[in-house]
Amino acid sequence: MKIGVVGLPNVGKSTLFNAITEAGAESANYPFCTIEPNVGVVDVPDERLDVLGKMYNTQKITPASIEFVDIAGLVAGASHGEGLGNKFLSHIREVDAIVHVVRCFENEKIIHVSGSVDPLRDIEVINLELALSDLEQVTKKLERDAKLVKTGDKTLIQTVEVLQKVKQHLEQGKCVRTLPLTEKEKELLTGFSLLTAKPVIYVANIDENGENALSQRVLDFAKSEGSGCIALCAKIEEELISLPKEERQIFKEELGIKQSGLEKLVSASYDLLGLMSFLTAGEKEVRAWTIKKGTKAPQAAGKIHTDFERGFIRAEIVSYDDLVEAGSFLKAKEKGKVRVEGKEYIMQDGDVVLFRFNV
Repeated sequence: MKIGVVGLPNVGKSTLFNAITEAGAESANYPFCTIEPNVGVVDVPDERLDVLGKMYNTQKITPASIEFVDIAGLVAGASHGEGLGNKFLSHIREVDAIVHVVRCFENEKIIHVSGSVDPLRDIEVINLELALSDLEQVTKKLERDAKLVKTGDKTLIQTVEVLQKVKQHLEQGKCVRTLPLTEKEKELLTGFSLLTAKPVIYVANIDENGENALSQRVLDFAKSEGSGCIALCAKIEEELISLPKEERQIFKEELGIKQSGLEKLVSASYDLLGLMSFLTAGEKEVRAWTIKKGTKAPQAAGKIHTDFERGFIRAEIVSYDDLVEAGSFLKAKEKGKVRVEGKEYIMQDGDVVLFRFNV
């Protein structure tokens, strides 16, 4: 999973990126200190892996991972090249989802590009630029396909029809993700990588005093368009990550923080994208695998290796909770907690699986 971190300059975007990835990207009080996108791959926090690692006395623990991409601050006019906008927009096309950082704190020492703090205005600036970029792409595609429609190609005709619907929506300055579409229409749009069709998590960057009226506006806006939203303080996250790992939990407890920024972002990302993890465990390795909710057993097996899916026979499955309660896979089997599932089984979060296959 690849997630792009976007926002206006000086909203705390790179500070947050550094805090969640420990990547050490440049962060400064001036626009465009990020030019080329910084990339950080982080492990998905999952306490279940450590428990299984001890149970199996495993040699290796491999968590699921997320790739975060810190994309340079966008400005009004980005869709027409302002602030190297075209270059930055192309980076967003490559991600699966967007984390949109919005400034919800006052600080005279940190200059806002618009001269004042207004999160809804900032969101509108970014969303409008993404919409204008999409509109340009869709318009060009419709112009190219206008003559080809006469060939009678049904798929092309259907694509043109959905693009016309999208064009009308974008012309109103609205994001494609807010346009009601059928599954078939969404499928026809897949290859276009439309920026405003990508799922979004708004991050309300607050100060040390906690959530406020500004962050509440962001939360309300996110709900109105069906997007994800979390509030956190990038500065606190930065301070947290600067501490030795053994001191971080103490720091969180002192501040009353239940989840780190990374944990909040991962949770929101999984919820937004409809993801979950199944687990495999053994002496050689304990590992988490990320799949879409609703994935059937053979396709889950294919995440490990294509041969597993091609030669799928069955899956021996025990829930994580039942396995921990039993103390071992063998004892779970003796208690009748290990199930044998076939090709139609829909995987559940926390399933600990042994796939049987033959190629």
